[in-house]
Parts: sequence; C-alpha cells; structure tokens
Amino acid sequence: MDVTIKQLLTRFPLLERLRRLEPVTWINPLAGSVDTELSGTGRQVEEMAARLRRFAPWLMKAFPETEAAQGIIESDIVAIPAIQHTLNTRYGCVQNGRLLLKKDSHLPISGSIKARGGICEVLTHAERLAVGAGLLNENDDYSILLSARHRSFFSGYRIAVGSTGNLGLSIGIVGARLGFKVSVHMSADARQWKKDRLRAHGVEVIEHAQDYGVAVEEGRREAASDPACYFIDDENSRTLFLGYAVAGERVRRQLAARNVIVNAAHPLFVYLPCGVGGGPGGVAFGLKLAFGDAVHCIFAEPVNSPCMLLGVHTGLHDAIAVQDLGIDNKTIADGLAVGRPSGFVGRTMAGLLCGFYTLQDSEMLDLLRLLNHDEGISLEPSALAGLPGPWRLWQKREALAAQGITTAMLQQGTHLVWATGGGMVPEAEMARYLAPQADK
Repeated sequence: MDVTIKQLLTRFPLLERLRRLEPVTWINPLAGSVDTELSGTGRQVEEMAARLRRFAPWLMKAFPETEAAQGIIESDIVAIPAIQHTLNTRYGCVQNGRLLLKKDSHLPISGSIKARGGICEVLTHAERLAVGAGLLNENDDYSILLSARHRSFFSGYRIAVGSTGNLGLSIGIVGARLGFKVSVHMSADARQWKKDRLRAHGVEVIEHAQDYGVAVEEGRREAASDPACYFIDDENSRTLFLGYAVAGERVRRQLAARNVIVNAAHPLFVYLPCGVGGGPGGVAFGLKLAFGDAVHCIFAEPVNSPCMLLGVHTGLHDAIAVQDLGIDNKTIADGLAVGRPSGFVGRTMAGLLCGFYTLQDSEMLDLLRLLNHDEGISLEPSALAGLPGPWRLWQKREALAAQGITTAMLQQGTHLVWATGGGMVPEAEMARYLAPQADK
C-alpha cells in the first residue's frame, strides 16, 4: 500500500465510520451499464451450466436428495410478505416493492450458496482428470463415476481448500463422494458442527486458531508441496466465479415462471451477503448477464468485516484489509468473517455493483428471530445480512437518483434477498441463535 492510513482517512471520510463500527450504506458512484465485452464470459457461464447438466445423472445417484430436481442443484424463490410488514414498522418507512427470498440456504448437499461454486469447481476438476485419463467422455452417462474403478482413480488425487465453513462443506462432501482425498483448512470462525459433518464424510479437517486468510494460505501451501493436490482458491478462482454465475439465468427463468416483470421501469434489486466476494460476485455477474441494466446488486457485510466495501471504496481491493483500520474481523456471521477481499472479484465487479452496506451482529440475530417467527424460515446469521437491504436503499434515494434509480422504481421493482446458508444448521445450534441471550 503506497499511502498511509492517515492519508486514506483524509481522502475517504467513510473509513472513519467503518473504524467506529457504525452501520453504513454506500451507493457506488462507479456503477455503470453492463459492458458489452461480458459476452465472452457469458459463453463460459453457459459451458459451466452444460457441465452441470452432464453431471446430473451422477448427482442424482450420489445424492438422492437431488432426484426431485433431476440432479440440478437449485433453490426456490419464495414471497415473504409477513416479514416485509414487520420491517416496514421496524425501520419506520414503507417499502411496497415485491419482497422475495432466494433460498440458497436450503440447497441440497451442503445447504448454502457454496453448493453452487464449490461443487462446480470440484466437478470441473474431476471431469478434466477423468477425460484426460480416458476414463470419461462428455457423451457418457456420468453416473459411471460412481464405479469402484473411477473412485479408485480419484483417490490418487487430493483437493485442498481454506474456508470459514460453508465452502469447505460443499467441496469436502462432493470431493469425498467422488473419491478424492480432501483437506479443508478451517479458520477460527468455523462452527463446530460444520467440522463434525465434514469428518463424518471422511474429510480431513485442519483447524487454525487464526482467521480466514491464514486458513487459505495454509491450504495453498499444502497444495504447492504436492503435485497431485489441487487447491481451490476462494480468493481468485475463475471456475468458482463461473459456477456461481450460473444462478443468473436460472433466476431469470424462475421469476418469469412467477410472472414477475423485470425491466427498466420495474427493476430487480438483489441483496447479497458478502465475505471474500466470490459467491456474491459470481451471482451478481450472472444476474447482470441475465438482466443487464435492469438488475441492481447490493453487497451486505458485518460492521466487523467490511472488506469488499473497503476494497472497492478505496480502489485498493486486496491491497488493504479491515485489520489495517484496526477492525478486528470478529463476527457471529462466520461465512462473512473475512478481512481481505478478493482482488479479482473487486476489480471485476467494481463498476457493476449498485452499492454496499454494513450491519451489526445484533441486527442479524434480531432478523434471524423475526424471519423465523414471521415466515417459519430458519437461517444462519450471515444469511440475514441481505434482509434490511430494501430499507437501506430507501434511505439513500438521493444518491440512487445519480444512478438513474427513482423512488418509483424502488416501489415498483422486485427486491430479492439472497439467503446464503442455514438449512442444515443442527436444531440445537439454531435454538441457541433463536434464544434472546444469543447476542449477549
């Protein structure tokens, strides 16, 4: 970093509020129209979607819970009108736009948004190895990968990843089912039940007393020392990014099936919890491919871990971490406990994001309880980060006008909250979240 923190604080006054752990909302002045050059990447997203279709027969047999959807890993979109009424009262303003919830929290196999990118990258790696060894052809029925011969082949290879929890779950469960030896380096923030579940699937879990950044570096170091080990890089992986981006076209079809109109006058606003940035970045990218300028994506982060906001706002991306501002990166939202953002995602998405906001752990827990009470939906804390988004935007109508977003568009549009995880949280753990003393 070529500038001092003192210089940054002078140049970017918002940083002082971040240092004080104040909830902030920042409307991104860099936001612009979708770049026509995205078409090349769009073809890569389509190729990833085709790969997932090829693996559907294997997924149906390896994970019977995917049979109902013919081996396609996808989540429902549901209306949440009761919580909308509650939050209109809570936040003191009436948001009349259509409020929907995208339940990635209940995706099969690993119960989080990471069942998109994480599983895609494992399947991409497996396909590359098997095709290269002459054990698989793209025209084959991919359920042959369940054979002892194929599992024995994959057992000669390792996969390593660093994670706060959910990415490790998706990669570990699917990797082990294929036959890979998988090592998941877990940060101090990772929940015990996630580590227990991985070990039950035969995955090696390596625990670290430090945060996410250290877990990733240890995973990278392990892979570098073993030519048969493939490192899945949550910070920089284009394959992960493309896997998440497949969601965009699927959401377009889901909304069309609900007769939800998305156009310039009736835009789609999407609120995505953000950790290192890969999941929300990839999803937002896919949504931009699907809807163009009619979709506006907003990232939500804990006040203790506002890494992507910090990186994009200053333009420093991965050259700055929240710890540089004296922020501790400690939050109950384990999936969002990241101090340094992905530079790849930040640079790719800086001009495509409508804005960012931060919120406190206590707010996430309050929303967790309210959603459970009003809608009967149980999520983990990080998955609630997107829920206040429509009301945060309402409070920034003047800044939004600079992006061409009017009050009428906010009220006529559709607001989609992306619930990123929680469907597999054990009952005892969820009971602790729901208890009033959880945030004390």
